[in-house]
Amino acid sequence: MHLNAISLVNFKNFDQLEFKFTPKINCFVGNNGVGKTNLLDAIHYLSLCKSFFNSVDSQNIRYEQDFFVIQGSYSRNDQEEKIHCGVKRNSKKQFRRNKKDYQKLSDHIGFIPVVMVSPGDNVLITGGSDERRRFMNGVISQFDKQYLEDMITYNHALVQRNILLKDFAKKRKFEQDALDVWTEQMIAPGERIYRSRMMFIEKILPVFRRYQEFVSLGREDVGLVYESQLEGEDFRDLLERSVEKDRILQYSTCGIHKDELLLSLGNHPIKKSGSQGQQKTYLIALKLSQFEFIRNINGFHPILLLDDIFDKLDGNRVEQIIKLVSDKKFGQIFITDTSSERLQNIISETGIEYSIFEL
Repeated sequence: MHLNAISLVNFKNFDQLEFKFTPKINCFVGNNGVGKTNLLDAIHYLSLCKSFFNSVDSQNIRYEQDFFVIQGSYSRNDQEEKIHCGVKRNSKKQFRRNKKDYQKLSDHIGFIPVVMVSPGDNVLITGGSDERRRFMNGVISQFDKQYLEDMITYNHALVQRNILLKDFAKKRKFEQDALDVWTEQMIAPGERIYRSRMMFIEKILPVFRRYQEFVSLGREDVGLVYESQLEGEDFRDLLERSVEKDRILQYSTCGIHKDELLLSLGNHPIKKSGSQGQQKTYLIALKLSQFEFIRNINGFHPILLLDDIFDKLDGNRVEQIIKLVSDKKFGQIFITDTSSERLQNIISETGIEYSIFEL
């Protein structure tokens, strides 16, 4: 699967733009601020129905314009697929496949899998547990429709349950039956989400360690540990035992929305022990393992987006990464960098077809 062409109208800093791409490596080069990353984000939009960087759709519309449109032409299973994304201020986002509107955006998720590697990934290390849960959700949702539906159901029930808890405190009146309605809707989806996350981490960990070993030349041992309140617990019992605490705090204190993913280098949290280069290597290896995981399940290559990956890495690590992504196990790749000469020197040695677009 690959993206043949893309066109943008009023997306971020672009008024109108069109590109045609090679099925292998495509490079966007230019100074900082010219929009290289925005092009990767447009490709991300067409795959996952949202920006990688800004979840507010209207804020991705070009300044003083009323809408943006992104259109892409893909080759998938030897068939052409045309995807249309349109966002208009104060209107519902539109997604179409071959001129037919999606009734639900979730129906499109996973159809064109994509993996983005970006400096923004550092939030997985420096940010809160919600960032690491979002990472797990983003990967699993691209191959498991049930998981995506479960997340939607669970989050809706969680929000309503929390509203009730606040309302009880405000009115000084507690209604167990009303709370039970939303508690019940959290249980089955929450249990399935827990099992899916546990399976995901169990399967991706050896792949992640293999990539990390290759990129770091065997110098670094890494770990991923999934922590959940559901481990060894019945979720229904857990929720029932937490009711009094929930009433006092006025929010749901138990569930998969409290899950954590611990990231380690050696036997220590990478947030505290890893240098900038080590942290970046860790994140690249994690994202490449995500790529392989999705590829193995779907049976075809996701699109790989590499945004400014060479910064803060020594020459040996850059060389190892290029060896990896030039392997036949990877499909279409998009890379951004500030130096056209550096990219040409790196990529030309692979012997793989590539195009460079200077912005």
